[in-house]
Amino acid sequence: MKYLRDMRCLLPILIACLVLHSGFSQSTPEREEPLRVGLVLSGGGAKGLAHVGALKVLEEAGVRIDYIGGTSMGAIVGALYASGYSADALDSLFMSTDFTSLIQDVLPRSAKTFYEKEDSERYALTLPFNKFRVTFPQAISGGQNIYNELVQALYHVRDVRDFRELPIPFYCIATDVETGEELHLESGYLPEAIMASGTLPSLFEPAEVDGRILIDGGVLNNFPVDEMREKGVDVVIGIDVQHGLRDREALLSATEILLQINSYRTLGNLPDKVDKTDIYIRPEIDDYSVISFDEKAAIIATGEEAAGKFREDFKSLARDQAGVKDYQLRERPEILAADSLTVNRLVIQGNNNYSRGYVKGKLRFDLAEPIAFDQLRQGIGNLAATGNFKTIRYQLSSNGLGQDLVLKLQENPTKTLIRLGAHYDDLYKSAALINLTQKNFLLDDDVASFDLILGDNLRYNAQYYLDKGSYWSFGFNSRLNSFEHGVPYEVIQSNFEVPDDPGINRIGLDVTDLTNQIYLQTVWREEFAFSLGLEHKWLRYSTETLNEQLDGGDSGFAIGEGTRTFFENSTYFSTFGRLTLDTYDDRYFPTRGLFFDGDFHLYVFSSDFNDNFKEFAIAKARMGTAFPLTHTLSLNLETEGGFKLGTSRVAALDFILGGYGSLAINNFAPFVGYDFLSLPGNSYVKAYARLDWEFYQENHLMFIANYANVEDDIFRTGEWFTAPDFSGYALGYGWESFFGPVQALYSWSPEGNTSGFYFSIGYWF
Repeated sequence: MKYLRDMRCLLPILIACLVLHSGFSQSTPEREEPLRVGLVLSGGGAKGLAHVGALKVLEEAGVRIDYIGGTSMGAIVGALYASGYSADALDSLFMSTDFTSLIQDVLPRSAKTFYEKEDSERYALTLPFNKFRVTFPQAISGGQNIYNELVQALYHVRDVRDFRELPIPFYCIATDVETGEELHLESGYLPEAIMASGTLPSLFEPAEVDGRILIDGGVLNNFPVDEMREKGVDVVIGIDVQHGLRDREALLSATEILLQINSYRTLGNLPDKVDKTDIYIRPEIDDYSVISFDEKAAIIATGEEAAGKFREDFKSLARDQAGVKDYQLRERPEILAADSLTVNRLVIQGNNNYSRGYVKGKLRFDLAEPIAFDQLRQGIGNLAATGNFKTIRYQLSSNGLGQDLVLKLQENPTKTLIRLGAHYDDLYKSAALINLTQKNFLLDDDVASFDLILGDNLRYNAQYYLDKGSYWSFGFNSRLNSFEHGVPYEVIQSNFEVPDDPGINRIGLDVTDLTNQIYLQTVWREEFAFSLGLEHKWLRYSTETLNEQLDGGDSGFAIGEGTRTFFENSTYFSTFGRLTLDTYDDRYFPTRGLFFDGDFHLYVFSSDFNDNFKEFAIAKARMGTAFPLTHTLSLNLETEGGFKLGTSRVAALDFILGGYGSLAINNFAPFVGYDFLSLPGNSYVKAYARLDWEFYQENHLMFIANYANVEDDIFRTGEWFTAPDFSGYALGYGWESFFGPVQALYSWSPEGNTSGFYFSIGYWF
């Protein structure tokens, strides 16, 4: 060790000086000047967690650190330590962190608006489309979740803008990607600086700081020892977890190849930097990669083991530090948990195409009111979930009464998206979806989307939404649905005036539904969406199964073999109101959260194909909850019901239960144990329970039970409160695949003596 070697050479001279100055004193002399110790931490991704183990050994030995410099992960660990965290506190912080979710920028479903939830749960693949060219993202992650964590962890030093004023002075290294210049960051907003130092190319989006585009400092200087020497320290301790050169078997990803290329330069300079390091610690981390965060405990242990080899040297160094007049071991400041704060001023920068009302509406908290820190993180997550911003960086600073929140938004330049999906189920059969989405289509804050669905049944779905945040937003939907399915003839008889025919058991029913809506929507109490609107609907029920004249020649039914028989072919105009709450963590496999969807339609006019229209209304509601029973077992309970108000004999919009799935149109409701469109009535109640065991990651075994009463006027007759007339059960398997849920169920009903299989692949649309 260079430091100890120099001390041994000076020892005879020191002894002679002591003898001449004060005789043969047996007391330890006091140094006039403190012995300053600098700590240098290299980058290395997940391997940088070894720094935490080494810091434990340094603390145990009593070494006082006077300056810290770091790059990438070394900058993150170093900044946290410099701000006041102890090594044990860092161990607890990192061990409780889900790095996979942070790196992938996984956002909770609750961060999305109701429009965005529906929009994000239809497509298997999304590609940016710019100037008639399909492009690809610059990186896997924007780093938003990591930045949120850093802001909260460093909240206690939020007002420190000169890093020399931290409890331990600090600097970090970043690279200007445009000029290739190495930057030494010693001032600014600390979370922003260390985030820039750690933006590994291809893994994270480049960071913009003071107008400069920055990436990982390890590209140019992954072990900043020279900078530490310039600080005038006496002893430099370096912990090196750099990525060494790998053989071909280890170069299995673009990230690994980029690191290999980057290492050519940094490893070439390493011998000279090691010579300038008094105590050089190299943990045994060759078996780990930069993303081995799932092995964080083992990596921390390697740092502790490597530093432990220098334990006696550290103790000797600590004794020399203690031999300084008025020496005091630096006390770490108390770090209080950042549980709440008050934002009383909001400054928004970079929102060129999105209004202040839009941004503030996504944040979903009131200014000058105390909020939990989690609410701030949720609000930032809401903004990130829109996909309208490449990066969202923000700063907090005290202003005497509360906090200034300065939002620095970098808008996503890509406004056009192409999205693809594929699906199969027993009702719509095979379908392929291509979507074109255009943001800022007509106005700021808006988005237009068009789905074209090709397959066994032609469909489309067009949407336009002008999102005004907490103010009233405007939307327009146009949807064409069509399918053909065999249904019991008695269902047709119960809804339409057709003759009895004991020779007909089932017919192939063709359903075509064209629905257009315009509506206003606002968010209430941050969770509920309330909508008011107008609706136009063209509804046609027909079949080619029947080839006889039905009900004479004046009923509107078609005649003749090969011709189409129409049961309904009317347009309807209505007003509607809807109240929705959806905090389920997953649409298809919810494990926690609440759900409510209440809808009221007043039908005021119809073209009246069957000459039986009078004004009527339909009200329906569905509510549910999901909660975990164990770590892998959850229960989803729901109840729903609906009824018709009025004396109209129109039955085309009555409720029909049966089948399985997530996309119900009109008043069709799923009910396992019975085939699609099997149980009709103008009113119904239903109870549903699903037990879900995630026996392996993203693989589910399910047991489903549902019960219902469905008939005409059951709320008037009291039948809704009696024992259920219908029940059904299902056993199934579900897989959360990259292209959407894959589900297979076997269902049966004891009353109907029916059973069958349901199968679906991909997101429902």
